[in-house]
Amino acid sequence: MTITSIDRGHKAVYTNNRWIYADNLKPLMEHRPCAKCGKQPTKDGHDSCLGTLPNVINACCGHGKEKPFTMENTDD
Repeated sequence: MTITSIDRGHKAVYTNNRWIYADNLKPLMEHRPCAKCGKQPTKDGHDSCLGTLPNVINACCGHGKEKPFTMENTDD
């Protein structure tokens, strides 16, 4: 059984106790740009096309592979 995931729109696989990109076998520590817009994440790690969203604790543009989502802070 192979464990797979998607990192910024790029397929990743877990093998030999580490995550690597499926197409070039490089470790996920080498960040790649978004597969859809081609932009690198912001210095804070946000998707460049979304930027910093107020009251949002987690968000993803979907990178052309998945549906976008946001998770808002519900603490008042």
